[in-house]
Amino acid sequence: MPRLSFAVRVLFACCLFIATANHIRADVSHGLLWDYGYGPSAYLASRIFWGALTFFDPLAALLLFIKPRAGIVLTVAIIFVDVVHNTFYVALKQQWLEPFYLSQVAFLFVVLLLSPIAWNSPVRGVVVAMD
Repeated sequence: MPRLSFAVRVLFACCLFIATANHIRADVSHGLLWDYGYGPSAYLASRIFWGALTFFDPLAALLLFIKPRAGIVLTVAIIFVDVVHNTFYVALKQQWLEPFYLSQVAFLFVVLLLSPIAWNSPVRGVVVAMD
């Protein structure tokens, strides 16, 4: 099971690094507090949230290997909050079928389904007794 846990954490980290690259690209092109195309309807708190993902996504990816369980918790929190938050804006613009949103929702489902596998014995030297 440790190999499977590691593989799941690699998958999560790859997705988080892709998200990081997207945020960095947006930050370089539009600034850290970009409105992501939502203009005046994008609250400052939302802009701060989107900008903060530039830092939290790679932090979660690194924690998946340094402190695996903390990384899993942070990954779940990030994608859950991101989907809930972005659903507000998607609803405003009726963007339900946009690839960015569908990929976030898909990643949320993958994370929720695979987190228990990633959680199982991610720490070296820890053996889970099976009764």
